[in-house]
Amino acid sequence: MRVTNSMMVNNMMRNMTKNLNRMEKTQQYLATGKKFVNPSDDPIGVSRSLRLNTEISNMDQYKRNIEDGLSWLETTETAVGNVGEVLKRAKELVIQGTNETYSGEQRKAIAKEIRQLKEQLISIGNMNYAGSYIFSGFKTDKPLLDSNGDYDLGGGTLGINENINFNVGYGDAIGINFVGQKIFGVGDYTAALNNNSDAASTDPAQLIGVFDQLIADLEVDPDGDTTGINAALDRIEVFLDNTNTVRAEIGVKTNRLELTLQRIEDDIVNLKTLLSNNEDADISEVIMNLKMEENVYRASLAGGARIIMPSLIDFIS
Repeated sequence: MRVTNSMMVNNMMRNMTKNLNRMEKTQQYLATGKKFVNPSDDPIGVSRSLRLNTEISNMDQYKRNIEDGLSWLETTETAVGNVGEVLKRAKELVIQGTNETYSGEQRKAIAKEIRQLKEQLISIGNMNYAGSYIFSGFKTDKPLLDSNGDYDLGGGTLGINENINFNVGYGDAIGINFVGQKIFGVGDYTAALNNNSDAASTDPAQLIGVFDQLIADLEVDPDGDTTGINAALDRIEVFLDNTNTVRAEIGVKTNRLELTLQRIEDDIVNLKTLLSNNEDADISEVIMNLKMEENVYRASLAGGARIIMPSLIDFIS
């Protein structure tokens, strides 16, 4: 086969272009800091990166869910703690009211404060988090109690099992709410504490009923009879114990969420490490490869210059 000057020039240009492309790709690796720029560079590596990025996005969402759940539980714990403080103050006042030396006017003064404590309980029952009523189960847009202290719920029913679950992992969910009857009870205040039944609108809240009857007993004061006031003291003790039980349940859920949050944060760190190992380039290696590609390209330029160096002028003398 006869080798012509045109063939030599075409081969030289083709090889120079290949060398230039390799150098340009190596420069891209250096500029981006990645092992691959296009899917065709490493299809398996790209596929693995996509899976890892998806996993990291899922973990980030679980982390946000947990942080939101912790805030909800913190608000609930604050509310239940406030209920406990109200009951403690009411207990102190009731003990004063059982003093047989107290006059009717003194008991009426205690009744006024008890009335204010009742209003505070209703306000706590209607506490909300980010615009959602925390004790109203699924009906987060409806207040729990009306102004009289009866269940409101917009005419609906509050089921004891209306649990709002937050996904905190694959196949792992936790209920972060407590329905109102867990704290306030439902039904006749003279009956045993009933905090494990559904509550319908207009149903009386037992705890509010205790306060209503206590106010009446303090204001009536028939000849200093403290029988009703003593009965209220026993009922307040029951609700105070129940409040402590609910706070303990909140603490258990909070601890679980905090442990899950720590695990997810560790998982995110591990996944990001795997992602970095999969797609981040070794900069020192890339720099060495770039210098090598530059040297190859310079050598091809020098060799090409010798091939195309002769011209018509070289033969004119």
